[in-house]
Amino acid sequence: MNPPGFFRWLSLPAVLLSCGPAVPETQADAPVAVEQAALIELLSNGNFNNGTTAPWWNNASTQSRVENGQWRVDVAANTANPWDAIVGQSGLTLVAGQAYTLAFTATATAGITARVTVQQDVAPYATTLSQSFTLDGTSRRISFPFTSSLSTGQGQVTFQLGGRASAVTVRLDDVSLTTEGGSTGSGPVAMTSGFYVDPNSNPAVWVRANGGDGRAARINASIASKPMARWFGNWSGDITQAVSGFVGAADAADKLPVLVAYNIPGRDCGSHSGGGAGSPEAYRAWISAFAAGLGNRPAVVIIEPDAVAQLDCLPNDTERQTRLGLLRYATEQLRDRAPNTWAYLDGGNARWIGADTMAQRLESAGVRNVRGFALNVSNFYPTGESATYGGAVNSALSSRYGYTRQFVVDTSRNGNGSNGEWCNPAGRKLGTPSQTGGGAELLLWVKVPGDSDGQCGIAPGTPAGQFSPDLANRLIDGT
Repeated sequence: MNPPGFFRWLSLPAVLLSCGPAVPETQADAPVAVEQAALIELLSNGNFNNGTTAPWWNNASTQSRVENGQWRVDVAANTANPWDAIVGQSGLTLVAGQAYTLAFTATATAGITARVTVQQDVAPYATTLSQSFTLDGTSRRISFPFTSSLSTGQGQVTFQLGGRASAVTVRLDDVSLTTEGGSTGSGPVAMTSGFYVDPNSNPAVWVRANGGDGRAARINASIASKPMARWFGNWSGDITQAVSGFVGAADAADKLPVLVAYNIPGRDCGSHSGGGAGSPEAYRAWISAFAAGLGNRPAVVIIEPDAVAQLDCLPNDTERQTRLGLLRYATEQLRDRAPNTWAYLDGGNARWIGADTMAQRLESAGVRNVRGFALNVSNFYPTGESATYGGAVNSALSSRYGYTRQFVVDTSRNGNGSNGEWCNPAGRKLGTPSQTGGGAELLLWVKVPGDSDGQCGIAPGTPAGQFSPDLANRLIDGT
């Protein structure tokens, strides 16, 4: 636990969101899905135990040998660019849409910033992973998960160590590039055939009940028939049963469900979506029961929207540390009890908390325990802006802690971008429906389009979480 005052508690206006449907789930449980596939290693001689560096290669600005069971790379002085001093391994097969993890242990004789890539080894040398990382005399384990944008039998991993005036020695060990078995992705994406369309979402329920309304057909076609998240909180009743019913129905349909855990004590700073568990003990019991409901079935979970970004609204460091501890507990429960779930800890949005501060908070909240972090939940910022912010957060995670994480973006209402308002603003529009890739690991409809943010904006009489056909219709039209 970090001492009081570790964080820079920013005094910024809260960007609030509204909760999901306030009804208990009723679907029955379904059989347990298949366990995750074993990892496949794509690199050769990653631990240098045979005493040679082959098949790793190096260029003229590097000298390469095995020393004390590690790969020693001596980098010449006066290299202009990172790629002027390069080592790597070629001949790798990559599949577009498949998830991989590149990991290695490294030290350097001086503090340096280097770059690692996974790319084609023929022109134009298209990259699917390009990440900077820092090294010094402390041995660090560095890990970069990514989803390939390339299908190629001529892939390569490179370490680009140049771009500095002074010579330096870098030592690498236990270099691995792994993926899971199968050819169509990994984890819960590979275990399913697309995202789950919730038949009991607020829009779907409204459409069924209002078939004679002139807006029903277009709301069904544009919103209710699309995959979106279901939110779980203190309105969900028996949380294990509620979660199990939802993921069970999705599993029976061979689809991937998206869930939001939204029950942190002091939720939403007591604003439109206030509430949450009544005590830390109650929250630990709730999130543990939530994870139990997932079991081994495939799922995506967004952990506690706004809880990290809204640390500023808590009155003192003791309460902030308590919340961070609860979030860490949540990440541990999902890691340990839901092996086929990809969980993403909410990381605010692109114009709220600075990327370096957010990286520190995410680290303390346990993001290293889960798949990654979520951005733009219930907000309106363009996907590109969110992706740039996600990259900046990852750069800070890499620089400070030696790892990065995948991230997802909520695209439910970002089709027209943001006008600076957060609570039912006019002129917003539906964004890209849920998909893999597209600027993040996943683009998801996390916020349910048409559900109110609160009694504000263009829906002053509609409470948070309640569906409004007028809001939905305006999101379709962008008005």
